[in-house]
Amino acid sequence: MSCLWPEVRALLPPRDELLGLEFSEQVEESVVYVLRQASELLYCGQDPQRCSQLGQTVLDLSWERLNGRAWREVDKEWRRVYSLGCLVKALCLCREETDDSLSQAIAACDMGLLMGASVLDNILLRLVQVLEPRQATGKRSLHSAGHREHTSTKRLKACAGWVPEIRAEVAVPRVSRPSLEHFRTEYLVPQRPVILENSIEHWAALTERKWSVEYIRQVAGSRTVPVELGSRYTDEDWSQSLMTVDRFTADYILDQSNERPIGYLAQHQLFEQIPELKRDINIPDYCCLGEGDEDEITINAWFGPAGTVSPLHQDPQQNFLAQVMGRKYIRLYSPGQSERLYPHPTQLLFNTSQVDVENPDLERFPEFGSAIFQECLLDPGEILFIPIKYWHHVRALDTSFSVSFWWH
Repeated sequence: MSCLWPEVRALLPPRDELLGLEFSEQVEESVVYVLRQASELLYCGQDPQRCSQLGQTVLDLSWERLNGRAWREVDKEWRRVYSLGCLVKALCLCREETDDSLSQAIAACDMGLLMGASVLDNILLRLVQVLEPRQATGKRSLHSAGHREHTSTKRLKACAGWVPEIRAEVAVPRVSRPSLEHFRTEYLVPQRPVILENSIEHWAALTERKWSVEYIRQVAGSRTVPVELGSRYTDEDWSQSLMTVDRFTADYILDQSNERPIGYLAQHQLFEQIPELKRDINIPDYCCLGEGDEDEITINAWFGPAGTVSPLHQDPQQNFLAQVMGRKYIRLYSPGQSERLYPHPTQLLFNTSQVDVENPDLERFPEFGSAIFQECLLDPGEILFIPIKYWHHVRALDTSFSVSFWWH
């Protein structure tokens, strides 16, 4: 744990005047003053306790602004303030150089990455990359050994609940590694769903660094992520919580008692937060047929136990859903079936059906029974192309990790 501070200090600009503590009029001068006081103490190395207190004050004030209105209405300047507050907190913790302080410092960085805006050339991510190896040489390596022993004696739950047989007449078609032109003319232009086989077998996540619960914990166990709690996001008791990947996998994947709600790390840009996992996947070649640039592709992670459900909904972009671990059942309806699917009338859930696909109430939704659909079982190493605004219902049949690529 020795000599951590010089390595951390090297990430910072040489002088505190270069931290970029200039903000728009949206941020009160009193908040900027506190942040500048904290930065001065940080650079001179005096009174670390006072520096930490000032950093926490910045966090508390900016947290109120982040949560006081709808997320899309939050001014980016306040997100910058929050990230800088997280940076001050993490750096103060780095001076303590204990296992616990390193865990707290990584958690502070993750909060900035999740809730804030990028500052100082993504310094929060670069700081985590300095801290994690030091943590891994101590507590993390011992933890992982214990985890391997635990999982070797306990099978993960599979095939939770409903596992349908796919009838040939409604099965999504399959094609093995089609050419770009074949995919474009046969599926992209006519907007037809298809399963692409043998198109991602080269991914490290499926070969030399084959993903498993153990691997995910080893790479990302100390990282804080948002987890959905509850069967479906449309349920009244659905909620979200922030927790480490270690806690999520221990409490919601490995310990599959009925005492807790289902936990799902869903629709999260995990690969921007943890580049070590991003190196294990690749953007499908077929995305080059889109109109946008590669950096406009949104890549999301979907990681959870058997039984996680994404209720019937539609998305405003083309989607490649790549399956890495476990299997998923997916049912698809074309946009032309929308009237039979009874979308929610509210603005918040307008893209989600009111119908429970697995247990439909045909008295309330009589037209649903006549809606035309396709369905499939998606296995590891396969990609499902979901055309824009195609309705889809998804259930994980095993402990599952999927990667979605949304593109124009």
